[in-house]
Amino acid sequence: MRTFLTIILLTMLSMIRTASAALPELIEQIKPSVVVVGTYAKTRNPSFAMKGSGFVIGDGSVVATNAHVVPEVLNAAIDEYLVILVPSGGNTPPQRVARAMASDKAHDLTLLRIEGAPLPALELQGRAPVREGQNVAFMGFPIGNALGLTPVTHRGIISAITPIAMPSATAQQLNENAISRLRSGAFEVYQLDGTAYPGNSGGPLFNAETGEVIGVVNMVFVKGSKETALTNPSGISFAVPASHLHTLLKNTQ
Repeated sequence: MRTFLTIILLTMLSMIRTASAALPELIEQIKPSVVVVGTYAKTRNPSFAMKGSGFVIGDGSVVATNAHVVPEVLNAAIDEYLVILVPSGGNTPPQRVARAMASDKAHDLTLLRIEGAPLPALELQGRAPVREGQNVAFMGFPIGNALGLTPVTHRGIISAITPIAMPSATAQQLNENAISRLRSGAFEVYQLDGTAYPGNSGGPLFNAETGEVIGVVNMVFVKGSKETALTNPSGISFAVPASHLHTLLKNTQ
């Protein structure tokens, strides 16, 4: 009897070790697909202005990010254009020209088409349910240039699956995103116990065991105001479910 219980205990410990060892391997696989989204203007100082994070999906030439990360208007007077940076460990990350190919402002999602050879793409989770308490991780570029353009990973759980909070009916809060959200109705978002910072917006939220993307980290849109994590950290972050990204990608094909 003791031998049998010992075998069961050793098996459980082995499973725990395997699960904990999987994340470092997943990080190595996912890092090449996580990019910096920003704009470039040669005459500006600095020339590159970071706007947020993004990640490669589809055929390797598509980058997913938040709609609020992508400027609606570029400054033609200084020849500003949209780019992504692909961190590779060097001092000057390779730069790719990008253009917006599809947008879903109601869920704050945008797809970019990038020039050049395809990059490694992440897989979006299919119909498997996302559950509260599930182990997750997210990757991006918190605080942006201040900490260097190196992908950073945070780990946590899905602490709640909850309808997005509707904005108060005041003129100050009824911006374009809020109006679009009101028209489309409330939808569920993932509340995380991990803390995202400015610069994380647009990065992938992924299953910590399989690496499949289950959501897009979002701070500004869900909270209805600018990210204030540096001055007033709440410890609560959100992500938009990848199902909306599936729909947006399908509509572009």
